[in-house]
Amino acid sequence: MSDFPDPPPKRADFNVLWPITTRWSDNDSYGHVNNVAHYSWFDTAVNGWLMRATGTDIRALPAIGMVAETGCRYLSELSFPDDVEVGIGLRRLGNSSVTYGLAVFGNGSERPASLGRFVHVYVDRETHTTLPVPEEIRAALRSL
Repeated sequence: MSDFPDPPPKRADFNVLWPITTRWSDNDSYGHVNNVAHYSWFDTAVNGWLMRATGTDIRALPAIGMVAETGCRYLSELSFPDDVEVGIGLRRLGNSSVTYGLAVFGNGSERPASLGRFVHVYVDRETHTTLPVPEEIRAALRSL
């Protein structure tokens, strides 16, 4: 089983599109956005959206989301100064974890430039023992 849908999702398949500003430093010596930038965009989009959707600073919750797993499939190149949006979708909501399905769209394209998988496991902020996904997060995830 593939970690990524085939055919890839389209822009319209996402209820949430998070804008990202590409930076000059995102480009590598080959003239396109380096692969590591996509992972940074996933992290920024998910956490930025969670803060906006919950109306709270998620870093202050008793249970915090730790990244347990990520993955990316690259489909086409992007380059600075492209306009980028990250589509955020919910693939799985468990007791203590959330798996997001993500897609990076450049310059208004319907086809994604990359597909991502991003897993948060919720843990106690002090002891790092696993805890249930906070209700504030669950409520926000319902919109996905």
